[in-house]
Amino acid sequence: MADTDTAPAGEPKKSSRAGRDLPAAIGVGAFLGFSVIAILLFAPRVWVAVVAVAMVVATLEVTRRLTEGGYSIPLLPLLVGGQAMIWLTWPYGAAGALGAFGGTVVTCLIWRLLSGGLKTPPVNYLRDVAVTVFLATWIPLFGAFGVLLVYPDDGAGRVFCLMLGVVFSDIGGYTAGVLFGKHPMAPAISPKKSWEGLAGSLVFGIAVSVLAVEFLLEKPWWVGIPLGIMLVITGTLGDLIESQVKRDLGIKDMGTLLPGHGGLMDRLDSVLPSAVATWIVLTLLA
Repeated sequence: MADTDTAPAGEPKKSSRAGRDLPAAIGVGAFLGFSVIAILLFAPRVWVAVVAVAMVVATLEVTRRLTEGGYSIPLLPLLVGGQAMIWLTWPYGAAGALGAFGGTVVTCLIWRLLSGGLKTPPVNYLRDVAVTVFLATWIPLFGAFGVLLVYPDDGAGRVFCLMLGVVFSDIGGYTAGVLFGKHPMAPAISPKKSWEGLAGSLVFGIAVSVLAVEFLLEKPWWVGIPLGIMLVITGTLGDLIESQVKRDLGIKDMGTLLPGHGGLMDRLDSVLPSAVATWIVLTLLA
């Protein structure tokens, strides 16, 4: 989850030392966690619909912020293409997601080119299409890898490996950062992240990944070591990437949907790239 550093003007700070409104964050996190657990235990394929809806909300949040910043994003083809990336994984697997991604990019390039009509050349075309391709990759394509995890016979366990690794990496980083954090890791991007917090993330992330792989997937325990390392790396970098995007746009949060967390994208910043890492590691090693 991305750090939040300041409260709105005139309002008292309710956040902890790590920059969070802890009661709200814990309540929302618990609700989301129990919802995911229930879905994966009793109706795993509903996970596809959950991810599909989340990708719509996250895309709308980020696109709205970019529009406020002066960017022109072809929203309709991005949303439709994003849904194609998610749902085409059901019959076609990774090929469906990649094919839909390619089609989405081509459509968005043409859509933005013709946005002003045939007689008016588009302004800032290269900038806008570059950001659009970034969005198509960052949100729905990465989300499609999270969906791909659920299709194997042990798919629910694979999604649990993703979620547990991300959550416990976050817990370890938060705990170590609050108790021992003295050396900033990337102060220009996210001032509250520390090297001590990263160490805590590695300890917690690797430990829970080893246990999850062994007991949920019944695979060799050592698979959890590269999985845990990759989840910590991608989760931390995903957080930093969104922090830099928000810094470029001059905003604190992508949205206000989730109290204590900001927008949905503020909660998915670590999960999305970690879904890619989880799919790669478990596909190759498990």
